Amino acid sequence: MTERRVVLVHGFTGTNESWDDVAAHLMPYFEIAPAELPGHGKAGNVRLTFEEAANAIGDSGGKAAYVGYSMGGRLCLRLAIDRPDLVSALVLIGASPGLATAEERVARREADERLAATIEGDGTEKFLQRWLTHPLFATLDPSPEELARRQRNPPDGLASALRLLGPGAQEPLWDRLGEVRMPVLLMVGERDKKFLATSERMIESGLPARLATVPHAGHAVHLEAPIACGDIIRKFLLHGASE
Repeated sequence: MTERRVVLVHGFTGTNESWDDVAAHLMPYFEIAPAELPGHGKAGNVRLTFEEAANAIGDSGGKAAYVGYSMGGRLCLRLAIDRPDLVSALVLIGASPGLATAEERVARREADERLAATIEGDGTEKFLQRWLTHPLFATLDPSPEELARRQRNPPDGLASALRLLGPGAQEPLWDRLGEVRMPVLLMVGERDKKFLATSERMIESGLPARLATVPHAGHAVHLEAPIACGDIIRKFLLHGASE
């Protein structure tokens, strides 16, 4: 890959600093440009639809390789399909093309609306205490620093991100995976059975991607195994993406 700029896009409740340990392994080789999701951090007051958010990430990041985790990965995939001229390579960690059926999307919107109301009522700190007990994060033990950074995300911003950027709010991309032409790497923790199955289905559905599983890790690979995660991304962008 000739492009040396890498845009890192965090997931729901995350921050730019969630990538610090991974970025440390990439910085000797690449220019690192973290992207802040709407409703998070300094973008806590930003309200964008899913399509608008993907476009804004591209406007900010420019021509680059894009690495996205979970919600950030779904947005990077949308950007790669809508504006492939900006995306020289794509790395998706624990991400999906969205929910395939209208029924699934309706159910998810209703669930996310209840969750958003809970965040608004209880505040970020109390919400995170429950959110991080979700089975997806069973193998994640966030550091005090990571937890403190997440707690600074505004509750109204997180609520809006759920409503506007959640899987129920996005157009599913399953039927468009075959349009992707840049090199793609799907990364998933070996203990994240749900997204391992999703990643395999994405490839079966026509996404021209490689699949890398990270031993002993769950959903939040970049936090649970940052050294392995960084090494896999580095090797893919330096060598695998050009093969």
